Formats: sequence, C-alpha cells, structure tokens
Amino acid sequence: MLTRIRIQRLGVIEDAELELSPGLNVITGETGAGKTMVVSGLGLLLGARADSTMVRSGATAAVVEGEVDVPPDHPAAQRVEAAGGEIEDGLILVRTVSAEGRSRAHVGGRTAPVGVLTEVGENLMAVHGQADQWRLRAPEQHRVLLDAFGGAKLAKALGAYTSTHRAWTAAREELHRLSTAGAERTLRADLLRTALEEIEAVDPQEGEEDELLVEEQRLAHADGLRQAADTVHGVLSGGDDAVVDDFRPVVEQLASARQALAPVAEHDPALADLSKRLDELSYLTSDLAGELAAYSSGIDVDPSRLGWVQERRSALTALLRKYGESTSAVLAWSGQAAAEVAELDGSDDRIAELTVELARLSQELVTTGTALTRARQAAAKTLGTRVEDELAHLAMGGARVQIAVRNKPDDEGVELADGERVRVWSHGLDEVEIMLAANAGAPPRTVSKAASGGELSRVMLALEVVTAQGDVPTYVFDEVDAGVGGAAALDLGARLAALARNAQVIVVTHLGQVAAFADSHHVVLKSSDGAITASDVRSVTGEDRVAEIARMIGGVTDSRAALDHARELVEEHAPSRLSN
Repeated sequence: MLTRIRIQRLGVIEDAELELSPGLNVITGETGAGKTMVVSGLGLLLGARADSTMVRSGATAAVVEGEVDVPPDHPAAQRVEAAGGEIEDGLILVRTVSAEGRSRAHVGGRTAPVGVLTEVGENLMAVHGQADQWRLRAPEQHRVLLDAFGGAKLAKALGAYTSTHRAWTAAREELHRLSTAGAERTLRADLLRTALEEIEAVDPQEGEEDELLVEEQRLAHADGLRQAADTVHGVLSGGDDAVVDDFRPVVEQLASARQALAPVAEHDPALADLSKRLDELSYLTSDLAGELAAYSSGIDVDPSRLGWVQERRSALTALLRKYGESTSAVLAWSGQAAAEVAELDGSDDRIAELTVELARLSQELVTTGTALTRARQAAAKTLGTRVEDELAHLAMGGARVQIAVRNKPDDEGVELADGERVRVWSHGLDEVEIMLAANAGAPPRTVSKAASGGELSRVMLALEVVTAQGDVPTYVFDEVDAGVGGAAALDLGARLAALARNAQVIVVTHLGQVAAFADSHHVVLKSSDGAITASDVRSVTGEDRVAEIARMIGGVTDSRAALDHARELVEEHAPSRLSN
C-alpha cells in the first residue's frame, strides 16, 4: 500500500506531505484548494503523461515522491528489482517534471524510463477519475474483470481452451508453412539431390585433398628429387655418382678417421669419448646413405599417375568451392542435405497428418471455446445483477448493466455447431463488453460512452466492490461522488468502506457523508499572502475532523446544528475513530 506521498510545486500545492493509512483515506477541502492535484500527483507516480503547465508558477520543477510498502514477491517489487532498484527499506517512486516539460523518473533509487514507472504503478494502484477510467475505457479489461469474477470454474474452462488453442495454433502454422511452400520444397529437394549426386560421383574421402597435394608435388618433381638423392648418396658412399678420380666418399673418410683414433683412444678418457662420437657419426652416415639409395630407387616417374592426381585434385577443389572448405566439411554437408531431402520428401505425409490433426483440434477448440463462452455468460449474468444492485446504492437506481458475451463472425475462423464461423482469439471465441443504460428506458451502450465521468467512477467502484479482486493494493477514486447527495451519499461511503476492508482506498470527496466513513482524513488547505496562493495538506482528527465534516455538510464550522450533525455521522459510521 501507499504509506506516504510528498508533493512539491505541483499546481497550487507548494509543499505537502500525506501520511496514508490502511483502509479508507479521504481527502477533502474547499473548491479550488487543490484536491485534484493530489490525484494528479498520484497519476504522475503511475507514469501519467507530464505537462509543464502542472508545474507551479515561478518554480523550475514539480516533484512527486511516494513510498510504498509491498512484499518482495509482489509483481511491482520484482519489476523494480529487474530495473536495478532496491526495496529493502521500502519502495520509493519519484517523478520530476521541469518547467520546460521534461520528465524524469526514479524507481527504487535508480533512474528509470517513465515506462518502467508505468509498469510498476499498474501493479500498485488503480486510479478511477474522470480522466482515468482505464479499466472501463479499455475493452480488453472488460474481459479481464469478468474472467476474474468467474472464479475457479471459469478459470478451469479458460485453461482448457488456452491449452487447446496453443496446440491448434502450432498445427495451423506448420500446415500453412508446408502447404504454401510446396513449389519451394520441390525446387529445394531437386537442388539438394543434384548436389548429392555430384558429391557421390566424386566420392571424396576425408583428408584426401592433403594427401593428393603431397603426391602431386612428388610426381611433378620426380627427376629433380631422384637426381638430388643420387648425388648425395655418391658423396656419402661413392659409386657411379663420383665425378672425380681422387674423390673419396664420406664413409671411407670416416673409416680412416676411426682407424687413426682407435689405437690410442684407450689412453685418454676424453679422446675415448670423441672416438665413440666418431663411431656414431660413421654409423649414421652409412644409414643415411642407404636410405638415400632406397629413396632414389622408389621415386616413380609416371606421367599418367601425375595426370590422374591433378584431375582428382581439380574435382575435389570444385566440391570444396561449393560445399565446404575441406572434404570433412563437404561430407558433413552432404549428410545434412540427405536428411533434409528425406524430410522434404516426407512433407506430403506430414501435410496429410496435420490436416487430420487440425480438424480434430478445431473441433476440440470449438468444444472448449463454447464451454468457456457458457461459463462467461453465466458469470456475466451474475456480475451484471450484482453491479446493478450496487449502483442502486450509488444514486444510479435506474441504471441497467449488461455484460455482453458474444462471438464475432469471421470467414477465416472456426465453425460452430450451428454452422456459423467465428473469430478465434487466444483468450476465447468471444468478446466481452460491459454495457450500461444509465437511465430507465435508455438503450444499453458500451459503458465508456453511456456514462459521465462521475458515473464511470461509480460503475468502477461497484465493480471493485463486487469483484473484490485485490489485484492492486491501492484504489484511488476522484469525482466518484459527482451528482450524489443525501442518503445515497451514505450508501456511497459505505461502499467505499466495504472496499477498504480488503485494500487501501484513497478518495477525493466533497461529501461529508462519505468523509464520515474514513479511517484517515486529510484536508487540503488554501492560503494566500495577497499575491501568491498556495495549498497545504493536513491530517485532521477529533473535533477538527468534526468541524471539517460540518463545513462540508452546511458550509459553516461554527453552527452547533452542523457540528452536532457532523459528530453524529462520525459516531455512527466511525465511532472508534473520533478520538484518534
């Protein structure tokens, strides 16, 4: 609930702070004192559109700050935390409007877009005034109100319908996708088959491109490779490659060196080590000479093989350009393509399955949707009757309320049992509209057009009392008592008090009969220094409260009759509060 609101430099209010309590809070004051500015301030906290004309003349900015007590699991608290705000010491909302019209919002101590303030505010307060009858002006909210009133039975019917609707929508979308893409599917399958045939004709092996590159290099340079190997072999071990008569192969020279060291190596460990290394070098040289001879004899000079390798590499390169950077990638792509072809070839079977499934789901949608419509119609009848009863106590005894639950014809929709096709929504097969005939004999019209601002507030109050949803912790009513007086004013106060038993209610009123029911009474006071008029807000209790109610009833505060009447009202309707 809202525990405190501070308003600075907003309209005629220079600086005012209200400490609000649970239950029914009333705000009163003389005409022009600035009562509506309190509601305007609350609207700003809810993210209402800011206007530079709201800023007090001569001020640079208007500021409204509200403190709200909500549990950590409340949707408003969760939205604040998602925006980076904090709620440990209470949720603080701040809205600033500059004289130039710029607006800033702070939520939980963090700067936030005004839209976040709106989202938070919608979970905290419902404001009902002549300019803010959002629940009655938004057709979608009519259905929300009815569904909430319908209770567990309606909720069960809605759950069954929405579950079917999800399955129906999924099947319908898949069938539409497959049916409208027939030509594209055929073309896609043909292209994939052609590609797979091309890959199959080449039959690439994983890693083959690297092996062929090595082989091509060896075959293309076979003569040079063999000549180089033979030359080195001759240098190491002699043979036909020795080009000079006095040339001694490395192997022979190493043998001579070994013979020179062997007789004396045993006399010095250092020389013995060198002799061992010379032996190793001799062995390695002999091995190397043998391997070079083998390499030379293995070189294959085969022009036909070279031609085949080059052609094979060319074929692989063509595949790699189209289907992947390597044979591994090409093989992976072909596997995916083969799976897609199988899926595309099976689309006709899937279309047939979906056609049957969609027919079944359409029938189930009609069944669950019709059951939901009947549940809504039953709840609508009860809700309309109870709201009418409430309005009879709110100076609207001649009003008639009808909650219309009706289908909307649509050739693209589902077919009902009577053959009519109706539109399908995610929330049902019908539209819901609250209709009102404000006066006897008048035809019922949508409530937002059939009622004045004050009547809208009373209709909303009746709905809140009847439904008692508790979806927001605070309700705000402005102008709810327009055109009300006498005994009807007492009934209005009683209805507000009834709503306040389950939620915090803030009401701006000019009726003493309504104010008498208050748990907390605040008065907007106007003062002037001859040049500047300002307003302040003060909480009143005891005899001060009696005097304010007397002023509201008779326009005077020093009339004993008025004071006695006011005291009687307070004692009768709020006996435990007079001494507070």
